[in-house]
Amino acid sequence: MGTGPERGGELIPRPRRTPDALRVALARIAPHRLAEMKQQKNEAISLAAEHDTLGPLHGWMNVWAREVEVERRYDLSARRRAALDTLHRTSDKADPAFRAAMDELRAVEDEATRAVSG
Repeated sequence: MGTGPERGGELIPRPRRTPDALRVALARIAPHRLAEMKQQKNEAISLAAEHDTLGPLHGWMNVWAREVEVERRYDLSARRRAALDTLHRTSDKADPAFRAAMDELRAVEDEATRAVSG
């Protein structure tokens, strides 16, 4: 028997929607993405300072709350991996499989966004 979650389960509980909680959660479930998160956070801070608005920081938080939601849920991460695998196998945008994979990626992101927004 494996140590991972059952199909459809969660790797960890949903973290609070704060920068530190999201970073700690990501470190547990997808540590290979921490550098990406940090780079985007630094870009958001620079944009916020440049334009004197918190909008970029809110945007960063929304993106990473969604990303952590996908990474922590077996069902969403499996669906995203399958869609990305399809995209890597076909480069023809007219291929119905390409369009279906893009639609699935959008559906995964939408479901994760609803989950962290509600």
